[in-house]
Amino acid sequence: MVQRSSLALSHGVPVLAVSFLACVATGLELSVNNHAADFTLSTGLSPAISLSCLVHNSSQPEELLWYRGAGQVDLKDGNKVNVSNICISPVNESDNGVTFTCRLARDKAVQVAVTLDVQFPPQLSGEETLHVEEEKDVTLTCNSKSNPQAQSTWLKDNQSLTLQQSRHKLYQTSEVFQLSITKVQKSDNGTYTCLVESRLGNGTRDFHLIVEDKKPVFPKEAVIAAIVVVTITILFGIVAQREKFLKVW
Repeated sequence: MVQRSSLALSHGVPVLAVSFLACVATGLELSVNNHAADFTLSTGLSPAISLSCLVHNSSQPEELLWYRGAGQVDLKDGNKVNVSNICISPVNESDNGVTFTCRLARDKAVQVAVTLDVQFPPQLSGEETLHVEEEKDVTLTCNSKSNPQAQSTWLKDNQSLTLQQSRHKLYQTSEVFQLSITKVQKSDNGTYTCLVESRLGNGTRDFHLIVEDKKPVFPKEAVIAAIVVVTITILFGIVAQREKFLKVW
């Protein structure tokens, strides 16, 4: 009896191995918009885009899950089995770089991810007026987002700004463009324009810089001391006059 059981077990191992290999060969796969591997989807600002996830090599109903980043997307009951669609509406700047992932519910390792590459022109406008005292420092900050990243320049009174290394400093990131001026002078008066250019469009923002006269600086300590001395002198004078007046009477 023991020998027959051992023999049956030994014959069963190859059968299981073959079955496992067959399962791998015909394993479940997913595709999103006909892509079976992770991909990047380039799009512009639009009313909506759709993502469609499909199960392949399925012999039974398979539930699908959608994720936006790390958060799971709520799906209706009729939009979960074998085929699942989601709609991103509208597509805006905040969707740029966001990853949407379709996963198999019973094996989340089976998945396809799509990263959105939302392209849009620079978006900045308006104007701002700054009053700065002469010989003070000032920084003009131009906030701008765009994809692809745009080129930024500064103009003064609609002419290219000549930068002085000792007085002008530029700072730039993907979303911020700054011009700092050290110890502003009367000659710095004018309108500064932040010009942002990309192949999708341009954007501008104006800064009206008004340099005011330098205010005289008073030594506070000396003024306070003088006030104290004058006050004491007046008090002594009042007291002296009071004693003289009493003596007369």
